[in-house]
Amino acid sequence: MTPAAWLRVVGAVARRPGLWPTALVQARRLAPNGWWRRPPFLPLPDRAWLAFRMKTAYGDSRHVPEPDDIVAWLSWCRSWDRLSYPSHR
Repeated sequence: MTPAAWLRVVGAVARRPGLWPTALVQARRLAPNGWWRRPPFLPLPDRAWLAFRMKTAYGDSRHVPEPDDIVAWLSWCRSWDRLSYPSHR
């Protein structure tokens, strides 16, 4: 994903403060171990995993995720976590 694509996704999430905690949790869950030791020193998902997810979601491993799709996915993650861990609301 290009930096511009990441910025569009971050911008979409930034406009929804209720999703910020979920986005941080998901960033941690998807970040490879030791991400801080390798450039670009950001908790970005593994490229192979991201390509697989784009292929299964859009039919093209190079497709850039739509910001609205990321927001919908984070909303789903938040709902799922609330169902899975009801005492952590």
